[in-house]
Amino acid sequence: MIVVVAEKPSVARDIARVLGCRQKGQGFIGGDTHQVTWALGHLVTLCEPDEVDQKYKRWRAEDLPILPPTIPTKVIPKTKSQYQVVKKLICDKQTDRVICATDAGREGELIFRLIYEKSGCKKPFDRLWISSMTDQAIRDGLAAMKPGQAYDGLYASALGRAQADWLVGMNASRAFTLRYGALLSVGRVQTPTLAILVRRTQEIRAFVPETFFTVTASFGDYQGTWFDPDAKDQKTSHRIANKEKANEIAKAVRGKRATVIDVNREQKRELPPLLYDLTTLQRDANSSLGFTASKTLACAQALYEKHKAITYPRTDSKHLPQDMTGKVSGALTALPVAYQPLVSGIPKPNGTLPAPRRVYDDSRVSDHHAIIPTPQKVDPARFTPDEHALYDLVARRFIAAFYPAHEYEAVRVITQSLGHNFRSTGRTVLVSGWKDVIRDKAADKETLPGLAVGDERQTQSASVKQDATKPPPAHNDASLLSAMETAGKDIEDEALREQMRGSGLGTPATRAAIIERLIRVGYVRRQGKALHATLKGEQLIAAVPAEIASAETTAKWEQELEDIARGKKDTQRFDAGIRRFTKFLVGYARDSAPD
Repeated sequence: MIVVVAEKPSVARDIARVLGCRQKGQGFIGGDTHQVTWALGHLVTLCEPDEVDQKYKRWRAEDLPILPPTIPTKVIPKTKSQYQVVKKLICDKQTDRVICATDAGREGELIFRLIYEKSGCKKPFDRLWISSMTDQAIRDGLAAMKPGQAYDGLYASALGRAQADWLVGMNASRAFTLRYGALLSVGRVQTPTLAILVRRTQEIRAFVPETFFTVTASFGDYQGTWFDPDAKDQKTSHRIANKEKANEIAKAVRGKRATVIDVNREQKRELPPLLYDLTTLQRDANSSLGFTASKTLACAQALYEKHKAITYPRTDSKHLPQDMTGKVSGALTALPVAYQPLVSGIPKPNGTLPAPRRVYDDSRVSDHHAIIPTPQKVDPARFTPDEHALYDLVARRFIAAFYPAHEYEAVRVITQSLGHNFRSTGRTVLVSGWKDVIRDKAADKETLPGLAVGDERQTQSASVKQDATKPPPAHNDASLLSAMETAGKDIEDEALREQMRGSGLGTPATRAAIIERLIRVGYVRRQGKALHATLKGEQLIAAVPAEIASAETTAKWEQELEDIARGKKDTQRFDAGIRRFTKFLVGYARDSAPD
């Protein structure tokens, strides 16, 4: 008999159906050759400090740091009955082999391995690794399983991360709570994430707006904004500090002749956006749909597990492997009828689907490829409105990846009147390309008439507008996810962010939970889309050392964990570094003086 351990009952039911298991038992589904059970998420977890030693039940500074040689595990009481079911099945004398079918990622690996080790199971096990929950994907995965030992590095990374969070979180939270007399939660990842929000909140508070004025002139069939061609910063060259000067410029040019003195035309191309990874999908869903990061993850998980509509969402890759061309073609064909006119618009030279490098790149595929629709036909009418909206983002991004570049002519015109220069910009679309697929909600830029140097117009009107400099915007889920992804480096270019993948705060699968935890413990409040650090959050960042609040430091740890997962490093060096850091944090808290 072979026992399959899935992560959730819904996934177990899908696998059981493919394996022909139909006999429902208490906590499992049985068949002739296989029995499929599930873990209900974590069934085994790390012990609390007081479960390691009773003396830690009381929080005392003299007991810190808590650094057990190994951190023991325990069965979670709430789900103990299901643990007993799994343990009995995998340790049964009739069981020859076990299949690990928990989610194919770091957290899923940890869930299974902790159960396997706690139960004392010695049976050989294989790893089911799939990126889609369709029946065909499950069958393909069962046919291509690898021995569990092939994923030992992933388990070492997962356990190392969990133990690091325990050591830093348990010790630092106790140390700073005792020092400041208030319950303070300090974490290896959550604290540097909070620091990003605190920094922005303080920048907004300290911001002092500066009033300025602008002059806009109408030349009949187009408009222009006054600017100073000699200004050092051309981005702010349109700002006039003095209202009287602005009024003088407007009064001087009204009704006067104006001449075009410069016309610059430049053809530009915008390549299709890369396919979605989870973080980019969360950012786009926040910007265009108003979804929080956790809501996007929940909807994506439902589309993956319940509807079999998209591939595994907890991925950090924006590319597909070269051998997926057949599945991609099938996925395009299987898209709901509403998308088929867009699919038919994909150019197919020689009758074949294009295979752009921006889509297929084995070197940029990690444990899972980018999020795309599955080749299984789905009925969007069965989706909730939120699921439908998110599926639409994924489907359109997928189709757009095979469309040609968006091409346009950018035009910049300088018109002069009585020695005053006015700048006008516009664009003319040459090839709509992928923007036929992805709706651009931004207002179309003004299309300028066909102007040439020497053309003359009359300045029909000139108006003055008062404005003021704006503070940096408050972070929202989208901008905070971007900052976490790049360890606080504000990089807008998607391709550049992709090159820096691997150095960030948390992982695509954990970032939403980190944001929600900061809100739950009172360090951050959500106001509409905006995320603001609270006074409590600011006080924590003021109290802790810069090292624990450093995004770059934590990003280096994440990179080390990734190296462990890939077999490039062992866990001992990482663990030793975390323990040294834990001692430093406790010492810092002990020596710091509360206000």
